[in-house]
Amino acid sequence: MANQPFLTDIKTLRERARQHIENGAVTEGYRADRETAVKILNEALATEIVCVLRYKRHYYMASGIHAESVAAEFLQHANDEQGHADSIAQRIVQLQGEPNFNPEGLLMRSHAEYVEGTSLTEMIKEDLVAERIAIDSYREMINYFGNDDPTSRRLMESILAVEEEHADDLVSLLEKMG
Repeated sequence: MANQPFLTDIKTLRERARQHIENGAVTEGYRADRETAVKILNEALATEIVCVLRYKRHYYMASGIHAESVAAEFLQHANDEQGHADSIAQRIVQLQGEPNFNPEGLLMRSHAEYVEGTSLTEMIKEDLVAERIAIDSYREMINYFGNDDPTSRRLMESILAVEEEHADDLVSLLEKMG
């Protein structure tokens, strides 16, 4: 093992780069099943879109003594989720897939549910449930991607970190509300 070169020789790298250039970022070194990767990324995209919609509703519907600070948190989370959706859609295109923004079947593709909640506490709890679903499903995606698709893995790891922050934020809000 120690005698093997770390990097493929430059001539071979250059030759391989010229082959199948229409595949863009997907080179011979891509090890994941591209169709499966696009499918699960589209599920993550749907999850993020559903979360954006739920957080936006909660932002507008928040009322009561704690509403102002909680609504601000809902809006921040909605904006974060939109950024996640955009990043996932970009990755799907890099993998030569098509991001599925079709509203038909959105809830079927999403891992999270769209539950409105009637009180501020119910809204926070429903958002927390959705974050916990995203956390578990994104961990599974990260494990799937592993070393076969490190770019998608890192993307989902960065999104996972924010989802965990959201869950912590929501638990704090529930504690403050008693």
